[in-house]
Amino acid sequence: MKRRHALAALAAAPLAFSRETQAQDRLPLVAVLVPPTEKLAAVRVAAIRQGLKEAGLSEGVHYRLESRFANGDFGRLPGLALELAALKPRLFVASAAAAVAVHETLPDMPLVFCSYALDPIAAGFAKSIVHPGGNATGNIMNAVGGEEALTQKRIGLFKELVPGLKRLGFISTATSTLAAAELAALRSVAGHFGFEIVQHPLESLEDLDRALAATVADDVQALYVSGETLLYSNMPRVLPPLMATGKPTLSTYPDWARAGILMSYSADLLDDFRRAGIYAAKILGGQKPGDLPIEQASKFVLAVNARTARQLGIVLPPNFLADEVVD
Repeated sequence: MKRRHALAALAAAPLAFSRETQAQDRLPLVAVLVPPTEKLAAVRVAAIRQGLKEAGLSEGVHYRLESRFANGDFGRLPGLALELAALKPRLFVASAAAAVAVHETLPDMPLVFCSYALDPIAAGFAKSIVHPGGNATGNIMNAVGGEEALTQKRIGLFKELVPGLKRLGFISTATSTLAAAELAALRSVAGHFGFEIVQHPLESLEDLDRALAATVADDVQALYVSGETLLYSNMPRVLPPLMATGKPTLSTYPDWARAGILMSYSADLLDDFRRAGIYAAKILGGQKPGDLPIEQASKFVLAVNARTARQLGIVLPPNFLADEVVD
């Protein structure tokens, strides 16, 4: 008798597993696409899940999530978007260049973009900030006053660490739209802060060593690393030659300071991704992206690497109140 019960239980187990799998497959799918490596992006995907959780949704109960990572190779983004689209997601969550790839490749797909650093209207994502009107919404990084206001704040903080700044090297590729906006903002504040900008643009990542050498040879006191996605997504490749210059370095996102750059200041990326998760939950609940206003960043992070400061002989001022000190 016991043996019959045991055999019956064994026979029922695959059926129960099959039913559970089928139930999981029927859950709405949230597709996540981000440009950098899985290691760099893991905390961002976790922040999306946190936002969904805060909105009352549990993974495996209310939704499924699939993510793809381009490992810094932007050419892979359209193909990865189509790969995820084949899984029939309810919506996409994507950042930076990945959001552009999704919007261009799958224009009818509901999209929540996050940590977008440019004008979403000019990029074609929306008709307006308050009433996007299409299939895309999300959050943007630029502070009130745009890139110029953010750059002024960033440079003002950096000059507390490098007060003698007279020549600043700008590290970017030649074709990045974001880098062009950053350069324009730097030029707009350079006179106020009393420094010149030196730029030797990269043609590609393989051109990094040449561009750095040319910039340093122009007698710069410090280096400003663009927040463009190509450099950020390839941080392990970019950082060693950058640090080898022995120059104080400044960039945007906190990950740069955590990895070794002297100082960074930008919107809190994790908060951006968390809020994208909340918006994803709203769309899963039936709201249309075009009815959800595009949010502007309200939380910013000043991060400084104390170990790098010591190596450069820089003493952090007592009143330099960083949100995050890396040591």
